[in-house]
Amino acid sequence: MASWYAIRARGTGAEVAIYDEIGAYGVSAKGFLAELGALPEGTPVDLRLNSPGGSVFDAVAIHNALKRHEGTVTVWIDGIAASAASYVAMAGDEIVMPENAFLMIHDPAGLVMGTAEDMRAMAEALDKVKGSLVSGYAAKSGRTPEEVSALMAAETWFDASDAVAQGFADRLIEPVRIAARFDIGRFRNAPPVLVEAVEAEADTGEQTDAAAPEVSEATDEAAEDGQAVDAEGDEASAPDAPQPPAETPPPSGAPPDPAVIRAEAIGHARAVIDLCRLAGQAQMAGRFLEEDASLDEVRTVLLAARAEAEPEIAPHHPQPGRSSAARPWGEIVARTFKLKG
Repeated sequence: MASWYAIRARGTGAEVAIYDEIGAYGVSAKGFLAELGALPEGTPVDLRLNSPGGSVFDAVAIHNALKRHEGTVTVWIDGIAASAASYVAMAGDEIVMPENAFLMIHDPAGLVMGTAEDMRAMAEALDKVKGSLVSGYAAKSGRTPEEVSALMAAETWFDASDAVAQGFADRLIEPVRIAARFDIGRFRNAPPVLVEAVEAEADTGEQTDAAAPEVSEATDEAAEDGQAVDAEGDEASAPDAPQPPAETPPPSGAPPDPAVIRAEAIGHARAVIDLCRLAGQAQMAGRFLEEDASLDEVRTVLLAARAEAEPEIAPHHPQPGRSSAARPWGEIVARTFKLKG
């Protein structure tokens, strides 16, 4: 599975690039922490961010690892540092933003399926996570925890000037051309100028960020070194990493657009994860993605797993509130997934 980060030595320092969703689709921060920890003590680090966020737990782990790093950490927000990515940025000794970059903070969110106790446990966990995030944002910005908490609850977007004025960044530089092919629709308060920039980028399908080719080069070098991360976060050899299915070249003979292939792979992964969460089997998503299972295969396996976990209630084993006309669980799930065949 492709990594969402790249770390490489550059002169007397090291460059770390996070240009995707943090911890995306089963790839945890374990490999990131291992590579960061392998850098010589005192190595200056340039962290380049262009990310919509991702796993808050991975982000907290990355933030803490960067804070522990003996060398100077300079964070360059090349486009967007939203959600969990903004918390990673707070680990920088200096945070630099181009004038047209954005930083966003908001409350952590989670998904749970289960009893009322499960719901309460999730709420308590989210409250604890928010407390940790508030401390990090407040320590960097100098604002009170109450002020930061209110900004997070409102899903606050800062352009570069606002971020510097509010203490969330330290220095402005000249604007860059942003290449951000992220799903901004998940956020309720995304600035219109950012939405337009992302939509325009999606329409043209062109690489417009001056820093992007360098990041791609870093990722390629990592691949050449055999560095990949599997769904459990353990290092694996590149040949064993699953690859997306090959695309048939268009009739014109032109090569397939890498951006389109990547978007399709991400869309498929999201659909698999959503199906697993809906079926209460979130832990199975990593296996499906490793096996490159189709959505029909995923539905079939999930239905079978659910049927085994919760057998139909027979008439001789009545349950409160269940009538004799009630439909079995398997039929309900089948109708929910619209299973064909």
